[in-house]
Amino acid sequence: MRLGVLDVGSNTVHLLVVDAHPGARPLPAHSHKAELRLAQLLDEAGAIGPEGVEKLVSVVKDALQAAEDKGVENLLPFATSAVREAGNADDVLARVRAETGVELQVLTGAEEARLTFLAARRWFGWSAGKLLVLDIGGGSLEIAYGIDEEPDAAVSLPLGAGRLTAGWLPGDPPAPDDVRSLRRHVRAQIARTVGEFARFGAPDHVVATSKTFKQLARLAGAARSAEGLYVQRELKRESLEAWVPRLAGMTTEQRAELPGVSEGRANQLLAGALVAEGAMDLFGVETVEICPWALREGVILRRLDHMGSAQGI
Repeated sequence: MRLGVLDVGSNTVHLLVVDAHPGARPLPAHSHKAELRLAQLLDEAGAIGPEGVEKLVSVVKDALQAAEDKGVENLLPFATSAVREAGNADDVLARVRAETGVELQVLTGAEEARLTFLAARRWFGWSAGKLLVLDIGGGSLEIAYGIDEEPDAAVSLPLGAGRLTAGWLPGDPPAPDDVRSLRRHVRAQIARTVGEFARFGAPDHVVATSKTFKQLARLAGAARSAEGLYVQRELKRESLEAWVPRLAGMTTEQRAELPGVSEGRANQLLAGALVAEGAMDLFGVETVEICPWALREGVILRRLDHMGSAQGI
């Protein structure tokens, strides 16, 4: 069966098409992305403005056409923090439904964390033991921990790279005082959650997902994406701590010239690095391993599990 996952995120709208069957590894067949940056299109009241809604509808229509072109039989559409937290979320969802026929499922932050954890668990397997999974999106940071496929603890914090850049770092390059203020804010938010995870004991394996972590790992010397999914990629806290002040002194244009950094993400890389550094420091993590699978794959795996149950597998 050819499945499509339509992910309306805080930075991009991403259609991932896979060939999938219960009990088998999903095989990527097509990827269609459009940068939207919904997290940065909110007005002062926290609502997605008319321009943002128009862009969203247009991008969803394009993704639907791409899904049809690629022979998708079953589309799994969902939205994350930017839509979830918009003051006019219900109106936006109704508009998308009316103009495209797509019923976006709005995931809670905890659901995001659990589905991302499921993807990481399936990727690394049972031998990885107790997993701590970190995921930095455009609107939120997800943290999950556990030994099974369902985490023992899962939280979502409003510490996404796009959200923080828009709200805390107006300069280019940002003012040192703004960087320090954001660093304090990030660490205070993360510190509140550490105790909830500490009671379960130290993890056996710490995993990071998301574009932010992948770009930071690439800066620190990890293999290029062109070298394939199965090359092990790591990010050491020591390397990250050396990069943070360098990123803070760069303009967006200068960051975009760094290896592995896309032009569309360059402006928010510093905020993402501050979140990554804070999480690794406060959780006492020296090294994270980058997981190629994340939320989209978690949504696919959950659907395949349900399909397998329905077929009596």
